[in-house]
Amino acid sequence: MVYSAQRLTNAELRERAGRVLVSVGLAGREDHHPSQLSGGQQQRVAIARALINEPEVLLADEPTGNLDSRTSVEIMAIFQQLNERGITVIMVTHEPDIAAYAKRNVMMRDGVILDDHVVSRRLDATAQLQNGRTPPQGAPDEESRSQ
Repeated sequence: MVYSAQRLTNAELRERAGRVLVSVGLAGREDHHPSQLSGGQQQRVAIARALINEPEVLLADEPTGNLDSRTSVEIMAIFQQLNERGITVIMVTHEPDIAAYAKRNVMMRDGVILDDHVVSRRLDATAQLQNGRTPPQGAPDEESRSQ
């Protein structure tokens, strides 16, 4: 299976991999095995693998399902930064507090769209992390919503 039509040298591949690992907060972890990484770090590796070929769209199915609330916000910060760089992030979640980080929510049931709306008061993950505050699961924090 061909993952990319680009022909890169080993040096170019290593440089790109290093850049992607830095972008997901894994600088210095290049030589670690999965068993040596936390669940959040393993999730970041999955994101890095998806980013290595510089996609226009990133698909994420329950990206925070097995993570604690702080690590979940860290993952949402990565997704928001990717979106600001022009990458479309399509995320599936059953958690309303996680959906509050998105620009748009499409709610579906049994393959039918029930609701499609722009999130008017989107949570800002980076601001939450900088303030050292993360809301408890299921309770969005009013002070960290972006204007």
